[in-house]
Amino acid sequence: MRQTKLTEIGLLLLAGLILINGYLAVSLASHKFSYQGIGVVIGLIFLWTLTALLLRYFSKKADPLLLPLAVFLASIGLTLIFRLRPELFFPQAMWLAAGLFAFIITVVIFRKPEEVAGYKYLCGITGVALLLATILFGVEIGGNKNWIILGPVRFQPSEFAKLLIIIFLSAYLSERRQLLTYATRHYGPLTFPHPRFVAPLLALWALTMAMLIVQRDLGSALLYFGTIVIMAYMASSRWSYVLLALCLFFTGSAFCYLLFPHVQVRIDIWLNPWADPTGRSYQIVQSLFALGSGGLLGSGLTFGYPNIIPEVHTDFIFAAIGEELGLAGTAAVIIAYILIVYRAFRTALTAQTPFTMLLAGGLGVLTALQVFIIIGGVTKFLPLTGITLPLISYGGSSMVSSFILLGMLFAISEATTT
Repeated sequence: MRQTKLTEIGLLLLAGLILINGYLAVSLASHKFSYQGIGVVIGLIFLWTLTALLLRYFSKKADPLLLPLAVFLASIGLTLIFRLRPELFFPQAMWLAAGLFAFIITVVIFRKPEEVAGYKYLCGITGVALLLATILFGVEIGGNKNWIILGPVRFQPSEFAKLLIIIFLSAYLSERRQLLTYATRHYGPLTFPHPRFVAPLLALWALTMAMLIVQRDLGSALLYFGTIVIMAYMASSRWSYVLLALCLFFTGSAFCYLLFPHVQVRIDIWLNPWADPTGRSYQIVQSLFALGSGGLLGSGLTFGYPNIIPEVHTDFIFAAIGEELGLAGTAAVIIAYILIVYRAFRTALTAQTPFTMLLAGGLGVLTALQVFIIIGGVTKFLPLTGITLPLISYGGSSMVSSFILLGMLFAISEATTT
């Protein structure tokens, strides 16, 4: 317990040092130092320190490392955004503050997780409605039609829809665990559930295909469907469900590749980016050059050329970390994500009810898949996607939804120890 407390304090101090030193290094190198900016930095450090103290006072048994790990990653992201797009520093700082408040509100709401399970259908319908609204009324920005614009405000409904859908799936699957396991039909050597028990899963598969076709959002389609499949396996322990889901997804993806040119472009760029390195493949080629030039310790903050990469502050911020902070910086980021996922699965394994077990596990899977998909895209391990690197990439929707996710995990971790 003492060691955990020291780790918590150490991470908070490290996050503060990263943000202060990063702001000073970038502002002095660019000759754009301002007292207003340093005031914002100090204000953020005070805010997350106060948040941590309040949570430790009122939630002594909850996981103490989730918030420090989050602000550690957010401090790296805010420093890189100030380096890459100085005009976005204050908006991102505002979203970080909003995320901290969202974290606290979520912890209060999820004090009794089982009560939230009673609103599963409301969560599911709202989540699906948000996705449908994006599909029908979304605006294309950066090649993906996943934005809603309301006057001066623009946001990504899918960032919040994924959390609502995971709540619904956790409640739905926890109630039907035995039916999914035993109410099955045999088709040769394979065993599949009765169709009426998997109807919601099939509906969500159809939605992911619609996202892939209409929104041109391969990343979100992979993220949603991968999370659904793994959660179904967690609830039933049957590999046949995973096999059925993979067959459906790859069949649908194959048809999409044959019928829709934008899907073909994504796959072709992934298979051979060197065929058009100055055109369609420019982003991924420059990303690979950036990562390759970073070496062990990187070129140093402000000494690289990451701005050559289009949209480097959102989809490709990991490439900027690799170039200027090197393998050491990318390894630190990946380890922080691994620790968050580990704490989520640790919470799931100690959960007292099937609902909280599935919810914590689903949130851990969602985080792991999102990090894997975006880093895989930046390193050309996977096709390029339009999703963000949680807590690091620029974006208010992503920042706030990430803190809500961690707030849910924090509340569940407290409920498992009471």
